[in-house]
Amino acid sequence: MEKIKGLINAPFTPFNEEGDVNYDLINSYCNLLVQNGISGVFVNGSSGEGYLLTDDERMQLAEKWVSVAPNGFKVIIHVGSTCVKSSYKLAAHAQKIGAWGIGAMASPFPKAGNVEQLTQYCEQIACGAPELPFYFYHIPVLNGVYLPMLPFLEKVDGRIPNFAGIKYTFESLYEFNQCRLFRNGKYDMLHGQDETILPALAMVNGDLGGIGGTTNYNGKVLTGILEAWKEGNIVNAIELQNYAQDVINIISRYRGNIVGGKRIMKLIGFDMGLNRVPFLNMTDEEEMAMKKDLEAIHFFDRCNRIK
Repeated sequence: MEKIKGLINAPFTPFNEEGDVNYDLINSYCNLLVQNGISGVFVNGSSGEGYLLTDDERMQLAEKWVSVAPNGFKVIIHVGSTCVKSSYKLAAHAQKIGAWGIGAMASPFPKAGNVEQLTQYCEQIACGAPELPFYFYHIPVLNGVYLPMLPFLEKVDGRIPNFAGIKYTFESLYEFNQCRLFRNGKYDMLHGQDETILPALAMVNGDLGGIGGTTNYNGKVLTGILEAWKEGNIVNAIELQNYAQDVINIISRYRGNIVGGKRIMKLIGFDMGLNRVPFLNMTDEEEMAMKKDLEAIHFFDRCNRIK
């Protein structure tokens, strides 16, 4: 299977004042990501509040992203759910509409207790779209499924025909690399932490694909890390990575990327509405404080804004 190069973005889901999905924003949203050098999107994942959307909303969002994506822009649909039948339906729909691939994180309830249970879960979802590459989305901080990924690869190898690899959003670069080396690099390991792009680049000698969340508003800087590495400008790459961590340090003070990051989109000219409950939305006072924090690191001078 084709391995992804460059950075894929995990888009937010825009809502209107009534709390309904605002599909009309997707086209201009996609244009911004392309302007930032992003290679595709991973729709309806954690940043997109996928588990808080109805199946119909998720399918309509998938259709919209596929319809606006320019040539070569990969649209991967997250189809994970607490109901495997819903996941199968979403996977089949993604294949029908022409998505590039699908992915699924482990269900937060009930939690897979061992590698075999996780494999069975992925197996039943992946067969819904047998013609599309399937990625497992490893993000244990959100679902509590702290299972080792190398034994998982050993278990799925040869068992799930369209298994493509792992979106690896966890702190262990050692495990990430061990999975990358499995069977001479058979599977696609997508780096999932924007705060450690540079060390991951060094580990793979620049041959990196990744999926990020702060790429929504800081994509210009993050793709710049890849470009600086390619040019051999390590000093610039280090500066950009450190700056990206400065941005992440700020959103961490405002309930992270899903809440604080989504509000940054408003500050760069793209109001995507409030988060759905049970997320605790930022107050206007918090928004003003975050804006001042971002101004202090010259964020608005270094990012692309909505045009």
